[in-house]
Amino acid sequence: MLYRKFGKTHEMVSALGFGCMRLPIINNDPTKIDEEKAISMIRHAIDSGVNYVDTAYPYHGTGFTHGGASEPFVAKALRDGYREKVKLATKLPSWLIKTRADMDNYLDEQLKRLETDAIDFYLVHSLNKVVWPVLKEAGISEFLDQAIKEGRIKYAGFSFHDQIELFKEIVDDYDWSFCQIQYNYLDEDYQAGKEGLEYAAKKGLGIAIMEPLRGGNIVNLPKDAKTLIEQADVKRTPAEWALRWVWNHPEVSVVLSGMTTMDHVTENIKVAQEAQANSLTAKEIGMIEDIKNLFKERIKVNCTACAYCMPCPAGVNIPLCFSTYNDYWVFDATPAVKQRYETVSKISAPASRCIECGKCEKHCPQGIAIREELKNVKEIFEKVT
Repeated sequence: MLYRKFGKTHEMVSALGFGCMRLPIINNDPTKIDEEKAISMIRHAIDSGVNYVDTAYPYHGTGFTHGGASEPFVAKALRDGYREKVKLATKLPSWLIKTRADMDNYLDEQLKRLETDAIDFYLVHSLNKVVWPVLKEAGISEFLDQAIKEGRIKYAGFSFHDQIELFKEIVDDYDWSFCQIQYNYLDEDYQAGKEGLEYAAKKGLGIAIMEPLRGGNIVNLPKDAKTLIEQADVKRTPAEWALRWVWNHPEVSVVLSGMTTMDHVTENIKVAQEAQANSLTAKEIGMIEDIKNLFKERIKVNCTACAYCMPCPAGVNIPLCFSTYNDYWVFDATPAVKQRYETVSKISAPASRCIECGKCEKHCPQGIAIREELKNVKEIFEKVT
């Protein structure tokens, strides 16, 4: 496993981090983690050299107001001596913070949920133009300083979902040790993007990357993109090309992958053991740029399947609706895509069940007009002929 220095923390972290947002689940219920499979996956990754494990307060939960199943599960997975082998990362639920006391209360709750005395890398979760002013007014800088002084957290960072101007402001507003941004070859100019990546690196921050495969959306390629890969001098899977593209950037410290199967773990570890910064050739980078352009011509909804929009009060599986809708356009409206939507509608409510309450849009990191896009899904898949 390759390791990289994690910015101001002076810690060495594995190139691959285990993201615990998309763990295997039971009966399509995101709150019921398949613990046997997931523990086997996490421990195999750690035994193979992964030393960065990332979770958050709401992951695998029923919404954003209560703690999900991920943190307690991670505590269980890291028993039997595994906690001492890793750097543990979790996040303060920024949207729930109104006062300085709230910050301490949530941190103390998370320490108990994670069965640990200290969190190695503590992030202020999902910063944007709405929550950042509230946090500043409530005393986020004082809280982080005090938590570090008391030893409850070791290093302070933040994750980000907004525009580059705000990203730079936040970077400059506190002595952060690291940050976490969304970055992949489709999102090079999205949110913080490449400009933010380079800005944070120049400030000495360690950089963790989320959504390197865009929720798996850049693993399934349209036919013309597959042809480009098949013609490449070196044979690699779409996932490997996407991961290598991220690791090709020397500013990147650790790439978080939300692995759901042991096959994902095995492939990602293999790539992480080989991927070096600045190792892709100009020809290979050009090929990925061509694939990116093919995708951008076809993808209709900029959804990463993060599931922050869930659960829907009306029972609509919003990420599944959007991934199926995108596949309709990416793969030339094949009958298999329409059949998949019929299956989606059987295990959850179809797009037409949307009651337009707007709760989903308040939490969407991508700023998607979900209610309008669901109408487009309905038009394609539920139109009476």
